[in-house]
Amino acid sequence: MKLIDRQYLATPFYGARKIAAWLKSKGHLVNRKHVQRLMRIMGIKAIYRHPRTSTPSPGHRIYPYLLNGLKITRPNQVWVADITYVPMARGFLYLFAIIDWYSRYVLSWRLSNTMDAGFCVEALEEALRKGRPEIFNTDQGVQFTGEAFTGVLQQHGVMISMDGKGSYNDNIFIERLWRSVKYEEVYLKAYQDGREARISLGEYFRFYNTERPHQSLDYRTPAEVHAGTVEKTGDGVVESLLTNTVGIAGLSLNKAPILSY
Repeated sequence: MKLIDRQYLATPFYGARKIAAWLKSKGHLVNRKHVQRLMRIMGIKAIYRHPRTSTPSPGHRIYPYLLNGLKITRPNQVWVADITYVPMARGFLYLFAIIDWYSRYVLSWRLSNTMDAGFCVEALEEALRKGRPEIFNTDQGVQFTGEAFTGVLQQHGVMISMDGKGSYNDNIFIERLWRSVKYEEVYLKAYQDGREARISLGEYFRFYNTERPHQSLDYRTPAEVHAGTVEKTGDGVVESLLTNTVGIAGLSLNKAPILSY
């Protein structure tokens, strides 16, 4: 699963068949069905079919996509969220995070050993204590389409936006966050348990928010941009134009190259 996770970050368009072939080329005797089962546990599928880590649930309301053609020009205009797989020395966890699209600031995050909605709702409630976005965008995963999650957003008067199937660029900034987290933190540590993962990830997100400069933020940190308003609109602009092309939280337990952006 650790090998699959690394290769998936490098080639997210690989399905189970191609990943199985890649593993065989590295000397691992696995078949496609075994790789499919592991990818299902991890919550990943090839992006040309389902780019996100979770799948919609029958009966849950799917909200329209509100970001098409929208210029994102200020903090708290749009927040986005997603879930990713985090390997440890033994076992794995799921990591959920919410970021401000404009500033790339990580507003809150949670770890869990299950994919239920509870840890996502906890992180959402924490983020909303820090501010309120105009629009909240996610994929169509069951964690985000359920009443427990959407109900909190509605109570705070937040407009809900959900990605269309197969639309790879919809949550591109949080996908880049996952790459940074894994290449700069997770793959270097091999956490022994959830407590170690929580402490180490907490330090990383503090570094990410307050010390790590971003080229597209004119080499400012997310915290600097999120705290103020960046007026510059030339090269290195923070403003984002979307098209329709292809804080530190506690632990919740129920039982490639580094990108610059």
